[in-house]
Amino acid sequence: MTRPASAQPVIRARDLTMAYGAVDVLRGIDLDVHRGEVFALLGPNGAGKTTTVEILEGFRQRSAGEVRVLGADPERGDDAWRGRIGLVLQAWRDHPRWRVAELVTHFATYYPDPRDPAELLALVGLTGQADRQVNRLSGGQRRRLDVALGIVGRPELLFLDEPTTGFDPEARREFHLLVERLAREEDVTVLLTTHDLVEAERLADRIAMLVGGRIRACGTPAELARRAAARAEVRWTADDGTPRRERTEDPSRLVWELHQDATGPIAGLEVRRPTLEDTYLHMVHREADGTDEGTDEGADGAVDEEAQAA
Repeated sequence: MTRPASAQPVIRARDLTMAYGAVDVLRGIDLDVHRGEVFALLGPNGAGKTTTVEILEGFRQRSAGEVRVLGADPERGDDAWRGRIGLVLQAWRDHPRWRVAELVTHFATYYPDPRDPAELLALVGLTGQADRQVNRLSGGQRRRLDVALGIVGRPELLFLDEPTTGFDPEARREFHLLVERLAREEDVTVLLTTHDLVEAERLADRIAMLVGGRIRACGTPAELARRAAARAEVRWTADDGTPRRERTEDPSRLVWELHQDATGPIAGLEVRRPTLEDTYLHMVHREADGTDEGTDEGADGAVDEEAQAA
């Protein structure tokens, strides 16, 4: 999604760091998220996703760096600032005996211009459960309620933490349509954390991969796919029956050369281009092996010169 260069980001972080004692969890994150953008933050457990989001939400103090969310420092956000933000956390364990409609109506009283509770329940597919107690909802229904509570106040910025956990395929599709509607029609900015790469590719305008406390790659799904496709793997079976494989940036040329040298059909010939998931797992494994030599990229879309040359 193209943004004017002068547009003020809804979320802006520079050199964001966080340490717990001697352990560096975040090691200098640069992050820009623009209005109306769906931005996905991917990373393995322990990468720093939760810490990053909690800092942006104002729930945790950072060790260093500059952060602005909706123009304010989250550490000093007041009630009016919080009213502009919606949260869908990974799990809730509150209000088990409230009925669904009562709980949504109660939450609506905290906002100056809330959504109509009945319309909101219809939007998230909970009209039939309006009179049911929260502790009697299924896992997927509870996640729908979480979403309803997160958007009841018409937030400008919505944080979604693993939002479709427990959803069946139909419910997941409906939720994706809801997120797209919020971003496209209501100009809501969405920061999504997920382990589901398919979900990230479906929803996100841009994706950042957070590994080992650093953003290792950032871009649109198409940009990351092109990067992933930079080195393909060609597999074939040699004349003596030995399985062969070779990674190359020009698989067409390698296949042509194999045919030039072959005396007959090439057995088992296959060209496999890495997927976004392959790229993600490669970054995770390099971090685990200690072989990542700093291919960091700021999540404002800029790649430093050293990373480009790597």
